[in-house]
Amino acid sequence: MIQRIQSVFLLLIVIAMVGMFFVPIWAKTNPANGVEYVLDAYQLGPETATEGATSKSAIFIAILAGAAALIALYEIFQYKSRLTQMKLGLLNSVVLAALVGVVFYFSFYVGEDLVPTKEAGERLSGFYIPFVAMVMNALANRFIKRDEDLVRSMDRLR
Repeated sequence: MIQRIQSVFLLLIVIAMVGMFFVPIWAKTNPANGVEYVLDAYQLGPETATEGATSKSAIFIAILAGAAALIALYEIFQYKSRLTQMKLGLLNSVVLAALVGVVFYFSFYVGEDLVPTKEAGERLSGFYIPFVAMVMNALANRFIKRDEDLVRSMDRLR
């Protein structure tokens, strides 16, 4: 049911993961030529088309964000089976952890190797979205577990 609090948290996960497609995650400016490199859900490369600047595909971020959004959306409509919702919540936790790992990898290793300067890159709003989604997923799982415990306690009274 949509009016349950865990459904709201799951919907917020879907919104956050869709937002990952549209916001930049990380940025760094190369002081040698003034080219700004930006990491988004699809690629790590220069913000504008620049001759001689390389870019790397970061499609894994988009795939994992899309998978997390689809799992959360499917989990909303599995309200009749709380055990299935709990399993999907665990799966979504693993996918979100993998998403955080991939974002860290592209930000701190691939991006720093692509633009070798002494300054660190700037973490933008998209960098923090997977962490917000992980908190929302943990809260949704907690409330699903609480509903399951409530139903089991009512079965004991019969």
